[in-house]
This record gives sequence, structure tokens and C-alpha cells, in this order.
Amino acid sequence: MASEFFILGLTTDGKQFRPSDWAERLAGVLACFRPEGSGGRHAHLQFSPYVTPTVVNGVKAVVVNEGLREIQPMAYNFVKEFAKDNKLQVVEACLLPDEKS
Repeated sequence: MASEFFILGLTTDGKQFRPSDWAERLAGVLACFRPEGSGGRHAHLQFSPYVTPTVVNGVKAVVVNEGLREIQPMAYNFVKEFAKDNKLQVVEACLLPDEKS
């Protein structure tokens, strides 16, 4: 089972999702959900490690860590429903660390 899934900024019929900053907005709404003890002084200025905006093959996306389901099931369901309601493509996967040269 994948430990993460991507919500791509493409609808199921291949159209680009708008607004262009949707990924940052979605991640910003969920920024308060983080592992216990990981907050710190400036946590309110950071995205949650469970919901992170990114770009995949030139397409805006959000990476959602399955761990969100454990710490906050309602937030997890919110993200899944957001993708479903907006007919966004969802891909189960996991990010691989960048290879060091």
C-alpha cells in the first residue's frame, strides 16, 4: 500500500484545475495538522508534513501522507472529498528522496 497519494491539478477529463494557487490554499488550510511535538515557534508559517504542495511533471499537485488519517480522520476525509468533489485525478504513490550526486 502506498504511504502517500497525489492530488493532481488536472480534472478527470484532463483540464487544468483553477485557481492556479489551489494547491497552496488546500495545504494552507491543513497546515495545523502535524505530528505531535513538531510544531515549534514558527509552525503557523509552514505547511504540514502531511499535506504539501508540489509540482509533478509540470502540474500543480498536493502530496497527502496517509499518516494524516491516523492523527485526524476528518481532515483526511476532507482532502479526499475535495479531490472527489472537484473531479481531480488522484494517484497513489510515494515520493522518493532526491538522489545525491
